Amino acid sequence: MTDRNAFGHDTTTDEVLDGVDLAGKTALVTGASGGLGAQTARAFASKGASVIITARDIDKAQGVVDSITESTGNDQIRIEQLELGSFSNIRAFADRINDGVESIDILANNAGVMVCPFGHTADGFEMQFGTNHLGHFLMTCLIAPTLVAGGPTRVVSLSSRGHHLSPVVFDDINFESREYDKWGSYGQSKTANVLFAVELDRRLRDRGVRAVAVHPGVIMTDLARHMTEADFEEMSNRREGVPMQLKPVEAGAATTVYAATAPELDGRGAVYLEDCHVAEVVDDDPTGGVRSYAVDPVLAERLWTISEGMVGEEFALS
Repeated sequence: MTDRNAFGHDTTTDEVLDGVDLAGKTALVTGASGGLGAQTARAFASKGASVIITARDIDKAQGVVDSITESTGNDQIRIEQLELGSFSNIRAFADRINDGVESIDILANNAGVMVCPFGHTADGFEMQFGTNHLGHFLMTCLIAPTLVAGGPTRVVSLSSRGHHLSPVVFDDINFESREYDKWGSYGQSKTANVLFAVELDRRLRDRGVRAVAVHPGVIMTDLARHMTEADFEEMSNRREGVPMQLKPVEAGAATTVYAATAPELDGRGAVYLEDCHVAEVVDDDPTGGVRSYAVDPVLAERLWTISEGMVGEEFALS
């Protein structure tokens, strides 16, 4: 039996799920046509869960589904098309989920973009904040009835240690009056992922839904497709001399899977995890931890209200 007290940087999804049974559970994983999302979906399926994966490229995602079915023997895997940069697409997706799925026990908000050139979503919001935060915010709120129907349900938002790079700059979220900084934009969006988990947990915990955020680690996946050699060097320099330790996807997805299934987290929410454990709140450690501004409940509620204004809908979830 795996020693769960020994989990850390190199822990894999198989180790996290040793002794765990997900039969009868339904998991939804966004952005699962490759990388961490595909490994997360594979891990859930390996323990008997029915898995819904979302992707922009259905053909690419079908290859993942075929691979998961072959490796796990689980054929309860299906694909839903989802474009997190389009509110109309998100609303259509949410309607399909709410109409066609009885309940969701695990939601892994895994999809995202990283340090991309300046651009806007279909609805006019800065690309990284609009995709990484607003897209998941709207989608999660819209399918909340199906999440509540599962209960107890866990919502896991993939943040990053990149949240150290910037708080949410509420006065200019969309870089309308400041020069675009792709790293600052990424950091802001990852801070928003944590703040969203904090406020979602507050609103839904009495209805059986707990929300957390995770840092998966540094993994070379398609997420880094916009990064140049200079970007990797800058990322290393921003760590103030602390070497980057890369993870394979089996270890990179482990913290998400741990957050979604670990019995140690029963009844807990509004926390940030890294290396399969709850991180400390620290403001001066470049090697890890969660910044206080990312778990501030006042800022979390402020972000929620601003996000409702951006998506044009209020959600009475509590």
